[in-house]
Amino acid sequence: TLPPIAFSAGTDIIKIKGADKLHGCIHTVIPDQVEAGTFMIAAAAAGGDVIIDNVIPKHLDPITAKLMEAGVEVEENGDHIRILSESPLNAVNVKTLPYPGYPTDLQQPISSLLTVAKGTSIVSETIWESRFKHVDELKRMGANIKVEGRTAIIQSVDELSGAPVKATDLRAGAALIIAGLMAQGQTEISCTRHIDRGYEHIDEKLRGLGADIERIDKSS
Repeated sequence: TLPPIAFSAGTDIIKIKGADKLHGCIHTVIPDQVEAGTFMIAAAAAGGDVIIDNVIPKHLDPITAKLMEAGVEVEENGDHIRILSESPLNAVNVKTLPYPGYPTDLQQPISSLLTVAKGTSIVSETIWESRFKHVDELKRMGANIKVEGRTAIIQSVDELSGAPVKATDLRAGAALIIAGLMAQGQTEISCTRHIDRGYEHIDEKLRGLGADIERIDKSS
């Protein structure tokens, strides 16, 4: 007998058996792996010792693996992840894939981290086209990145420099915040509405960790 919802192993097929009547239930939504992964990368970029609560570590395995390969210390304990990072980091290669592979939504954030990781990093985007719009903005900050098709070749630089940049989309905005945390000097990011669409009060959360970040209202 077919259960109400069945997943076909090894395929992308879900079979649903209809019912005459539905009923209510209590359901807990899983933690946002992309937000958690963004803070993991931000902690690695800024350095120090950060504990991220309310996560499912298994969902973050691809991010954990790449950060550890880069030289970041990652500790898992129940629904907590601890990030301990010291410079310099090592270059790594990243290839986006469907879950459980490395998530495309964290390709741009980790690209910022890799701008100062010693050596040459290769970032391959296999999910979405035109997901390197953040590269030109990172170049304004001194990054050495060359895009060839759906691949970005990142040569390390000693440091990034603060600059006026534009968040062209949600994850690009997150990438620029991470770059700003690493950069020498002041970085001003415009079009932050894109960032707010996916991260609630990200400036307040980072400020709580000691980041020098503030939101400026230029409407007046």
